[in-house]
Amino acid sequence: MVRQALQDLLKSIDLSSQAFGSVSDFLQRNRSPDNPSCIVLDVRLPGLSGLEFQEHLARSGVKTPIVFLTAHADIQMTVRAMKSGAVDFLTKPFRDQDLLDAVSAALERDRARRRQQQAINDLRRRFSCLTERELDVTWLVAAGRMNKQIAAELGISESTVKLHRGSVMRKLNVRTVPDLVRMADIMAQSIEPRQSQQL
Repeated sequence: MVRQALQDLLKSIDLSSQAFGSVSDFLQRNRSPDNPSCIVLDVRLPGLSGLEFQEHLARSGVKTPIVFLTAHADIQMTVRAMKSGAVDFLTKPFRDQDLLDAVSAALERDRARRRQQQAINDLRRRFSCLTERELDVTWLVAAGRMNKQIAAELGISESTVKLHRGSVMRKLNVRTVPDLVRMADIMAQSIEPRQSQQL
């Protein structure tokens, strides 16, 4: 059986895996593992095609990288899969090493995604310590406003702006304004538009 052969191949390099006989079988199991993971997916599946399943996972917010396998590839199919974020698209018969390389690349992509998400979660925790006024000052600093401009826009004194800026720098644990701007830019891409609309 192909699934068992793939599991044996992955086990040969100490990678654990689970095999699923259908899309519904996969969806009924926990697919949010704590460790980096990937999906090795055949294009031809009972019911949904592998490409349709890839799109379903994307709509559901599942970000696990996918390596496609197929015995019936064409350029349009390959392009569609890769544009939708597939790590690789292997045509059967494929070399074992090609699959192992693709899985390794997918796992590294998932590690990088998890590191990025962890960094964003850390930023969110830091930003949650800021008061509403400190957030106002942060977005305006990130937008390039000077203290005097921020004071006029918020209807507060320039010295108060400086106090808020100092508090923001301490709470966010940043030393320079460029660092604050970079942090705010990252945060603005990951939070509600209402909070970042002043940028």
